[in-house]
Amino acid sequence: MQAPAAAERNKGPILAVLREYAGPGAHAGPDVLRVLEVGAGAGLHAAYFAQALPQTLWQPSDIDPGALRSIAAYAEAMRVPNVLPPILLDVSQGWETWGGTQPATLDLLVSINMMHIAELRCTEGLFKGAGVLLKPGGVLFTYG
Repeated sequence: MQAPAAAERNKGPILAVLREYAGPGAHAGPDVLRVLEVGAGAGLHAAYFAQALPQTLWQPSDIDPGALRSIAAYAEAMRVPNVLPPILLDVSQGWETWGGTQPATLDLLVSINMMHIAELRCTEGLFKGAGVLLKPGGVLFTYG
């Protein structure tokens, strides 16, 4: 498992904001919130957030196969049952290639520390995908 120092530093402040959108009482409707994390990297955030937000079903993804192994290791090590197996996802490709996610099914689309390092086409893909995949009232949450 990789342990990026930046992820360790920012996980608490990010979680505090995520609780506003995915914490208990923050939403009306179904008991389980569907979350897709794009560019989950090492997986520290996915496991930490899913553990802190047990009412979510967290789908981590990344473009790097090595990151997928790290994400799975974090979820297993932290024993987080609401983290789905990570999927390979290239955000610059159409939403149709995003692991079978269907239109208007996501409550939250999360992207942390991707936009400032990725090509512009990745940011464009993220916003296009969010426009299709988020439910009405769903939130695209970005950081970094």
